[in-house]
Amino acid sequence: MTSAPLLSGQTPLAVRMRPVSLDEVAGQAHLLRTGSPIVALADPDAKAPGAVSIILWGPPGTGKTTLAQAIARSSGRRFVELSAITAGVKDVREVMQEAITQRDLYGQTTILFLDEIHRFTKAQQDALLPGVENGWVILIAATTENPSFSVISPLLSRSLLLTLQPLTDDDIGVLVDRAIADARGLSGAVTVADDARAALIRLASGDARRALTGLEAAAAVALSRGGDAEISADDVAQAVDRALLRYDRQGDEHYDVISAFIKSIRGSDPDAAVHYLARMIEAGEDPRFIARRLVISAAEDIGLADPQALSIATAAADAVAFIGMPEGRIPLAEATIYLATTAKSNAAYLAIDAAIADVRGGGFGRVPIHLRDAHYAGAKRLGHGKGYRYPHDSDAGILPQQYLPDELVGRHYYEPKNLGAERDVSARLERIRRILGDR
Repeated sequence: MTSAPLLSGQTPLAVRMRPVSLDEVAGQAHLLRTGSPIVALADPDAKAPGAVSIILWGPPGTGKTTLAQAIARSSGRRFVELSAITAGVKDVREVMQEAITQRDLYGQTTILFLDEIHRFTKAQQDALLPGVENGWVILIAATTENPSFSVISPLLSRSLLLTLQPLTDDDIGVLVDRAIADARGLSGAVTVADDARAALIRLASGDARRALTGLEAAAAVALSRGGDAEISADDVAQAVDRALLRYDRQGDEHYDVISAFIKSIRGSDPDAAVHYLARMIEAGEDPRFIARRLVISAAEDIGLADPQALSIATAAADAVAFIGMPEGRIPLAEATIYLATTAKSNAAYLAIDAAIADVRGGGFGRVPIHLRDAHYAGAKRLGHGKGYRYPHDSDAGILPQQYLPDELVGRHYYEPKNLGAERDVSARLERIRRILGDR
């Protein structure tokens, strides 16, 4: 039998399951320690609750609105919510005036929760300043954009900036289980198979709202069959209209797909590389992990055949960290395609590994005396630096001189390939080695 909360027209599950206190908040343990600003704001018995305003910065679905409402409910303060999408300066001023009235007549503090503050213009944000500075309201502002660029400096300086982290799989699992059992949620009207639960967690990608929305839709599919209402993986796939990828971020598929991704780049197949990139993105793989692998690939498999490759991979990693997902998929794809289609060389990678192998095997000797530091006391008396030839004194910028220790003279670690930019490096290195007397 379908429980009342599942009837059409009811408040969405994600809204019904909003925590009523900080104790119910999943994740964000780093912000909820005893004595933290959020805990202090939520404590109705605090001797000095203060009026510190805070800015919550984090990805969607990490609990920004949840924290604001939990603070208001726990503290007993008056709570007013505005959205920067629809509110204007007039709305802000009305809230400020009413907050002053409530304070003066009833001694009640107002919490103003402003969602998506980054959408406010400078003039609109300026309208918040008097209320924040004079303590008419406690502002809790939420944003998914970097506040350093989206919030005016005077408002930032008068607020505490708190960063929320994406919820872990364990956090999402707690929320799913609670929503199934809780009277505010599905009241035990359904159960969920292990693979379906794992799919909901995976598809959520750290977003609590997405997990609960998917759960509610999958529960409706399961209940429509009648009988024993167990949510299956097929119900989840049907509910979210999205194929379920077999992908465990700690299991074989994780390692198999990233391996295929890197090998496709190394093999210069951009189509295959983008395919595996898409699989990882859709499965909720950490984009920072993908970006790190791209940086490694650029250094290991491309190297000096295209020195620009490492810069592009690093820029993609910075872009992902800066803009997040889903937009981060674009620089990841750009870097993937560039790395797959450019010239390849592992010569630098082989060079450092060969040099390390020699060093570990005892293949090293004293630094030649003419290369030793001659600046400290007594160095010249020991002959340090004597005989050193300054390369800039020659027109070519190179002078014949021994640089390797005696035991390694003639040892070549770097052997550039006749590919891409290394083709020019190879010819130049041949001339350099002749001048150095190395050949």
